[in-house]
Formats: sequence, C-alpha cells, structure tokens
Amino acid sequence: MAQASIEHAADVVVVGAGPAGSAAAWHLASTGVDVAVLEKAEFPREKVCGDGLTPRGVKALHDMGVDTATPGWVRRRGLRVHGGGRVAEIDWPRLDSWPDHGLVRTRRELDALLADHAVRAGARLFTGTTVTEPLVDDAGRVVGVRGEAGKDGEPVTWRAPLVVSAEGLSGRLAKSLGLLRRTDRPLGVALRRYARSRRSDDQYLDIAFDLTAQGPPRDAMPGYGWIFGMGDGTANVGYGLLDTRRGTGADRRMVLRRWLDTFPAEDGLGEDDAVSPLRGAGLPMALSRGPAYTRGLLLAGDAAGTVNPCNGEGISYAVESGRMAAEAAVAALRAPAGAAREAVLQRYPEQLRAELGRHHRLGLGFLALLTRPSVVRLLAGRGLRRPALADAALRVLGNLTDGRDGDAVDRALTVLLRLTPAT
Repeated sequence: MAQASIEHAADVVVVGAGPAGSAAAWHLASTGVDVAVLEKAEFPREKVCGDGLTPRGVKALHDMGVDTATPGWVRRRGLRVHGGGRVAEIDWPRLDSWPDHGLVRTRRELDALLADHAVRAGARLFTGTTVTEPLVDDAGRVVGVRGEAGKDGEPVTWRAPLVVSAEGLSGRLAKSLGLLRRTDRPLGVALRRYARSRRSDDQYLDIAFDLTAQGPPRDAMPGYGWIFGMGDGTANVGYGLLDTRRGTGADRRMVLRRWLDTFPAEDGLGEDDAVSPLRGAGLPMALSRGPAYTRGLLLAGDAAGTVNPCNGEGISYAVESGRMAAEAAVAALRAPAGAAREAVLQRYPEQLRAELGRHHRLGLGFLALLTRPSVVRLLAGRGLRRPALADAALRVLGNLTDGRDGDAVDRALTVLLRLTPAT
C-alpha cells in the first residue's frame, strides 16, 4: 500500500537553495511572503564553480544585505590576464555604481551562508527534500510540487500559488512543462579542483586564454583557464570549455595538466599538489531555457540559463534573477488571481531579457571569437599592451559600467548595448 503524502502549504515554493533560490527566498521573506525552500542536499555541500565573485556579484550580495566584511570573505583587486604571449594585471574598474573589488569564497560555504541568510529573513528551509514533479491543476497550471523527504523518501506535497524553479541545469520542473534548453544557445562545461598553492593569497585572479605554452592549437576546444587563490592555502584551478561533446574525462584532465605545466613547479599547481578530484558541471548560457515564466512556474539562475557568455559568470546573474523572480511573485500575489495576476507574471521574462539579454548577446559574439584561437591570440596580445583597452575590455566582459553618467568608455558601451538586440 502506497504511503500517504504529507501535505504542506506556502505562498511561494522555491525549489533549490543555491544562490538563485536563496536570493529569491530572501527577497520574498523580506516582504512578508510565506516562502518554503526545498533543497535536495544537506548543507554544507560541494558545488563545481570557480568560487570567484566579480564586482557585479559583490554588489548583488550587498543588495541582499550580506556583510562581506566579516571573516571568510577574501578580497581580490583584479585579474591577471594571460593571452597572446603576454600577461597583464588589470585592477577592477573604479566606478560609482560598482564595488572596486572582487571576492572569493567556496561555494560549499557561500551557498550555506546564503541559505541561512534567507532563513534569518523568515524563509522556511527544508533540506533533504527531492522534488520529483510539479503539482498541476485541471487547467494545467502549477499549484505546487510533489517530492520525497528524508532518508526514507517520505512522500510530501507542497501547495502554493507560485513556484520558483532554481534547480540548476537539470530543471526537472521546467522539463515537465516542456521547457527544454535551446540547442542554438551555447552550453559550456566547467572543470575545477583545489590545489595547495603559494598563489593562495594572490591579489589577482588569473585568467588564461592560452592553455598551452605555444598558444591554443588549431583544434583546441574554445575556452579559458583560471587560478583563483582562496586565501586558505589552496587555489581553485580549472577551466571552462564551450564544446562538451568532444573528449573524455581523461582528455580534460590532460588539458588541465598541460596548461598547469606551463607554470613554475613551486607555484603548487601540479598533480601532486591537488587536494580534491577534478569535478565538472554544465554552464547554461544566454537565457537558454524559456520562457522564464509559464503557468505558475518561474525559472531563475541556471534553470533559466542565466550564465553570462562573456565570462562564464553565474553567481551574480543567479542572484539577480532570483531577485527579479521574487519581485514578480510579490507583485503577482498582490494582484487579483486570474488575468491580472498573469499579466504581472508575464512581465518577468521580459524583464530578464531587458536587464540581461543585450549583454548576453554581446557575449555570444565573444564566444564566436573564442572558436578562432588565432584571432583570440592576436587580439589578446595587442589589447594587453594597452592599459586603456584592457580596462575597457574588462568593463565589457564583466558588464560593469556607470552608463550615461560615466566616462567616455561607459557612454560608448551604453550606445553599443542600446544597439545590440537582446537574446
């Protein structure tokens, strides 16, 4: 005899307690909405990521009231870019709208911290709960979720007028409603491990477009490598690729090894210095799944494909999309159920495209360049000779400008973005 499902209710159910889900939950709870967050794992948990936050990500956390001046947060002043046979240290731009520094913190710590931040705002967090399917009414509208809780897989049902999917790339709820990832949008893969390294306290985050001593070969998979000092005696070392269909796990390990062999042995980046296995994860980019709202379900973070194609940055856009999803949900719950509420919710995908779509379109052009390694090598070599060009490029790739109120570079970027169609 099947075990009866335990019934629960909330104003909004958020599925997933990564940066997108916790951001959505924090914003919802801060406005008095009863929000339940369902997370399949127990904290702390591993998450494949570079662990680096750009100034955009730092601001997203500050907007949530996260205090990044407390112990555990490690500041970084800029990037050390390797490309075209050259290396240049570039400080994060000093702008009025953005912090002048980046941060590093492991996702193992960051995700637990953000989930706790949402709980302290009033959200209800339920870990060890795997959502298996949406709960759909006779009209085909999502009115909650079904899942399994605890080690025994106890059946649970959560009912809510609105559900936010922050499940990540898997997007089980979205797939159940026929929302599949767009195959015409890029899907990257990130691979990383931790190593004992003297670069742990380095003030610059290394980004390399040359993954071999001679530069990228003709048949190289387009991407970049990174070395992010974590401030705890280790460095997060990895790389991102665009084409996940080529190569095996062994090939990927060899790509990493050959690249790291170009650094001095005393840097502590070799195989003998590794303190974790090489792990990988997908990078859904350029709003690759949509619409981001349909029939009572809102998508945020990787579930909506919000990773920035320009630089593979995911955390800041996950937090921003979580905020936007929460704002849409709050406004919708204040509207009468029916057509008025639907009209509010339908604006959420439009807002995502308006705020992120144009820059993501620029990112698609950048990815097209990465498929031509000789062009990347030429542009990087020339650009890194000129500090002004390097600074402008960092603003473009990081989506960091003061807009029309900024300097000539910012105003030029504003015009460029205005002329760029959204994804």
